[in-house]
Amino acid sequence: MTQIGYADRIRMLEPPKGRVRCVLDTDTYNEIDDQFAVVQMLLSADRLDLQAIYAAPFHNARSENPGHGMELSYDEILRLLTRMDVEPEGLVFQGVRSYVGPEKVGRDAPAVEDLIGRARASSTADPLYVVAIAAISNVASAILKAPDIIDRIVVVWLGGDALEWPDTREFNLCQDVGGAQVLFDSGVPVVLLPCLGVVSHLLSSVPEIERHVEPHGEIGKFLAQRYKEHSDDHVGWSKEIWDMAPVAWLLNPDWCESVITSTPVLTDQV
Repeated sequence: MTQIGYADRIRMLEPPKGRVRCVLDTDTYNEIDDQFAVVQMLLSADRLDLQAIYAAPFHNARSENPGHGMELSYDEILRLLTRMDVEPEGLVFQGVRSYVGPEKVGRDAPAVEDLIGRARASSTADPLYVVAIAAISNVASAILKAPDIIDRIVVVWLGGDALEWPDTREFNLCQDVGGAQVLFDSGVPVVLLPCLGVVSHLLSSVPEIERHVEPHGEIGKFLAQRYKEHSDDHVGWSKEIWDMAPVAWLLNPDWCESVITSTPVLTDQV
């Protein structure tokens, strides 16, 4: 396994300067916040050089199984790009159809191969930033298949809950605990944005969305529609837009306080 020196690791965890080369790993159809993150990244081309978007697996009431969730996410990404007049060819890749799981098996997928290729074209001095807002299966599969990439990427992951939280039964982490263990145990630099206790404060409301998002063309209308569809009762209702947080850290690290700490050790008893 590739090892990273302490000085290099600390430097890689510092907020990047200049335009950031990055990829996005997203279970876009799982909820209503991934869509906002995708759009935010595409609209921030002056700061973010978004080179690829990977569809990630998920399984809940909206999908029949993880692979079906990945397919639904892929289709949702295409819907977003169509409304933004962005060509998906060479930009959007299907991800794995199964989790890494407790066996810690790296899965095959176009997204995994693309990530490995882009990572190997990067370096410790100029790493690729992997913005992950889903189960970490695509990223963990790439690490398992090509452990030499860990000193060439920085993973910015929305996953788990605050480290002082009594448990970490958060959706992205619990979908693939084995994948999360691979991530934390690999030694790859990780910028972790926990959900409960941290990103749970990133709330919006229907009036706010109607005022600041909906008026902005077809994509604004689409995002507002997705947001409103999440609840039948909008009176006094607000909703986390979790997945914008990792993107925000790259756009302006002053928007959120960061601390350097040891990588958590994740057991099976989440």
